[in-house]
Amino acid sequence: MISIRPLLRADVRPLEGILVRTGVFTEEEIQTALELMDIYLDEPNQRDYELSSALDGETVVGYVCFGPTPLTEGTFDLYWIAVDPARYHQKIGRQLMTFAEDVIRSRRGRLIVLETSSQPRYDNTRKFYLGLKYTELARIRGYYRNDDDLVIYGKYL
Repeated sequence: MISIRPLLRADVRPLEGILVRTGVFTEEEIQTALELMDIYLDEPNQRDYELSSALDGETVVGYVCFGPTPLTEGTFDLYWIAVDPARYHQKIGRQLMTFAEDVIRSRRGRLIVLETSSQPRYDNTRKFYLGLKYTELARIRGYYRNDDDLVIYGKYL
């Protein structure tokens, strides 16, 4: 049975391993994810990011990071979601997304926006979002680099 709770300091190392094992994230992206974890843990009064870990018993198997979009009313950004590749197809990602959506709804959220890359290594990620009824809202060609578009998905709650 998967449980979801706020990120703890002890989760950071296992989550770093998960981010690496996905084979999707660059070293720079992994460092950014770890920096957000540090901000969340070191600055408990910050309101920009909320991070929650998924656990199977005592084992960390994934996490999600989201927060309100500054200067908007009811819009939230989903910044990160990652699941241990050994646990793919166990619906942990779906549980993390449902958890985030429920929290966002409870905070009067009306729209969730997320960004991803058009690179082939993100094909499964894009399929995952589409399967959860997120729709492609925009695409900016050559955003990250010449052959790498920014793909923006959203879901109205």
